[in-house]
Amino acid sequence: MKSKTFIFLALLVIGIAGSVIWVIISDYNERQKHMATSVTEAVMFKNSGCQCCDKWATYMGRYGHNISIQPVSNMPEIKDKNHIPSDMESCHTTLIDGYAVEGHVPVEDINRLLDERPQAVGISAPGMPSSSPGMNTSFNTPYDVYLIDQEGNSRIYASH
Repeated sequence: MKSKTFIFLALLVIGIAGSVIWVIISDYNERQKHMATSVTEAVMFKNSGCQCCDKWATYMGRYGHNISIQPVSNMPEIKDKNHIPSDMESCHTTLIDGYAVEGHVPVEDINRLLDERPQAVGISAPGMPSSSPGMNTSFNTPYDVYLIDQEGNSRIYASH
């Protein structure tokens, strides 16, 4: 009886260890899939007291985007200068490789934008979607990311 119990426990431990290793490797592979093809420099403009913006910048850094943070007192001017329509505004504006990224946009959408390079002002996750990167105040709450063209029109670019 004791040897059967030992074998059972040994197999159980091996199974659990294998599962943990599989989860770690899967997470690593998922991060690698979304890594920027090269380290990308970006400047994020935000109000000085906004902490969710800092969380988003940290999130982006984990995927190879180096975000320089610029606290400013003139966010409306930054948004106007970068042609962000008022219905597409969020708490921060990031300039990255010729595009404006408005708000808590997921890394996969930014990487897609940089790969496809459409004729556009940029992309936006308008408002502050509660399940978006850096917000994380709810989970699995659907939200959309929009592509903004040079005329200020927008269309859904991705849904999450």
